[in-house]
Amino acid sequence: MLKKNKKSEVRKVGGHYAIVASKYNARYVDAMLNAAQACLEEAGADSVRVIRVPGAYEIPVVAAKLARASHPALSAIICLGVILRGATTHAQHVGEAVSNTLSQVQALHEIPIIHEVLLLENEKQAKERCLSKDHNRGTEAAQTALEMAEVMKDLVPPTVEITTTL
Repeated sequence: MLKKNKKSEVRKVGGHYAIVASKYNARYVDAMLNAAQACLEEAGADSVRVIRVPGAYEIPVVAAKLARASHPALSAIICLGVILRGATTHAQHVGEAVSNTLSQVQALHEIPIIHEVLLLENEKQAKERCLSKDHNRGTEAAQTALEMAEVMKDLVPPTVEITTTL
């Protein structure tokens, strides 16, 4: 059962974010993208960079490059896509490859990768998860990115000032 999006307390958290979004199944992905951008803007993100890729399978390579080479450093990367099952196992293979690679990128680069590349059975599920204000996975992804950015900030050890006297 889908849970209604929580209305989180708006705190200005700042931070730099990237959203990697598939162009495929654009009706659904665009709705998640718009919701994610609105949530990040409301939370006072310093910047939000959006990168569009052809399909879900192309998301991990862009996420990896962003995690490795972004300046300023990103607080989190949000990955958005919709994969609809068809008559073959292709969707399952794409979904597994995306999930496995995103988890590797996250661990390797120690940056939160918010995985909202949805593998869905049909368009009814896509409508419920992407087009509804109450259940939009884009909003959930942005809320998770903001929360993880705060968690990661708290894990960074304070800098130690070393003074020497001669």
